[in-house]
Amino acid sequence: MNVSLAAFYAWMSSLIFFSYWFLVVATTLRIVTKRRPTTFVVAWMLVIYILPVVGIILYFLLGETHLGQRRVKRAQEMRPIINTFIQKLHDFPSIFTKQVSSVAKPLFQLCKHQTGLDGISGNHIVLMSTPDEIFDNLIADINQASSNIEMVFYIWYKGGRANEVEDALIDAVKRGVVCRLMLDSAGSRQFLKTDESHRMREAGIEIVESLKVNLLRFMFRRLDLRQHRKVAIIDNHIAYTGSMNIVDPRFFKQNKNVGEWVDVMIRMNGPITTLMGAIYASDWELETGKKLSLPKVTDFVEPPEEKQHIMQLIPSGPGYTENMIHQALLTAIYSAQDEIIFTTPYLVPSDDLLHAICTAAQRGVKVSIIIPQNNDSLMVNWASRAFFSDLLESGVKLYQFQHNLLHTKSVLIDNQLSLVGTVNLDMRSLWLNFELTAVIDDTEFANNLNKLLQSYLQQSKEIPLLEWRKRPFWQHIIERLFYFFAPLL
Repeated sequence: MNVSLAAFYAWMSSLIFFSYWFLVVATTLRIVTKRRPTTFVVAWMLVIYILPVVGIILYFLLGETHLGQRRVKRAQEMRPIINTFIQKLHDFPSIFTKQVSSVAKPLFQLCKHQTGLDGISGNHIVLMSTPDEIFDNLIADINQASSNIEMVFYIWYKGGRANEVEDALIDAVKRGVVCRLMLDSAGSRQFLKTDESHRMREAGIEIVESLKVNLLRFMFRRLDLRQHRKVAIIDNHIAYTGSMNIVDPRFFKQNKNVGEWVDVMIRMNGPITTLMGAIYASDWELETGKKLSLPKVTDFVEPPEEKQHIMQLIPSGPGYTENMIHQALLTAIYSAQDEIIFTTPYLVPSDDLLHAICTAAQRGVKVSIIIPQNNDSLMVNWASRAFFSDLLESGVKLYQFQHNLLHTKSVLIDNQLSLVGTVNLDMRSLWLNFELTAVIDDTEFANNLNKLLQSYLQQSKEIPLLEWRKRPFWQHIIERLFYFFAPLL
């Protein structure tokens, strides 16, 4: 009996051993055949081999971008509808232009190849950089709305002026305005459980919880895929996007000791709002399965301005052109001749992006990157430091914004081409989340953005290369440790 039991244990041990290594080898082959960046592959292989079993589970939870079969089917059904919509836009040739600046031309050519649309002209854009300015304009537009309001935000947090937006939306519904609100399940999880959220629903505002966080869903959809856009559309002719969520910085994350969040938003009207409406309709149908009527160019309440603010919108995320944001950033950086200024709260670039930034500095472009000194993410904070040496040694100027958390996501190239939106310079924004970037080719707007960025620089402290090299050795170790996890953050 003892011999038989020992043989059984030996057989089970061998079965478990070979099953485990079969899973390791199969997962490894799956990773290397995905044609992802080398750092991504190495990072995940380290996780799998260092953390037995747990690493494999983590990979299938977080390592692949999959929407789930239902959403994939909806995305496939929407594609021909969106293509038809884009073709109909060509019935209005006056809104398109090929006359863009030399620095913007490569990026607009890329957008043309990917979307079929040239630069969209005749838009009016206002850059807003303070919470009160943003809330004042948004609430005023909501109060003037007469037909429909659509919003999608990563975070909605009650308190302060965010409550005024809630009241304005409820008043709009009472006037007969249709209000739809899509909020990310993770980013807005606290608000979705509040009395304020229930009050808005009871008033008739349709609130959708996007990409619900539920452990039971991980077999069908990547668990940490997030709806990270910040968009508001009023009456199909005014649109907002940028880095700010519906939060009053005086009330938001005050226990994190990072100060108030510093953001920007842009307010747009003109033909570009048509494209914004189509992006929102796609997101709404992808999440709910319900179709929204796509906006029409002829719906503009205000006539577009002549030859002002040439724009494009670049949406990203599962179901959109893969790597589009990444390609756009690389194209813009390689087009720069004089100066590039980045602002980002999270600096964890891909190898290609890091190489492009360093190469720009080495070929004589003045490159500055402004990041917050204090960050709300410990892991990202340490991972970003792993890139400082390469950047500084290439001639890139690194600045740390003091006192408050700089959350603005922007790129200004040659004081002409501006990129403003929701995209951080990290792997999550570049490869995973639903994001949105507005591309603006306009000297006036660039000058306004440059004035804001110069004010950021005045509130920042430069990191000198010689001083950076003197940091304690233990910091090197922590930086390199988190560097391996950079593709996973």
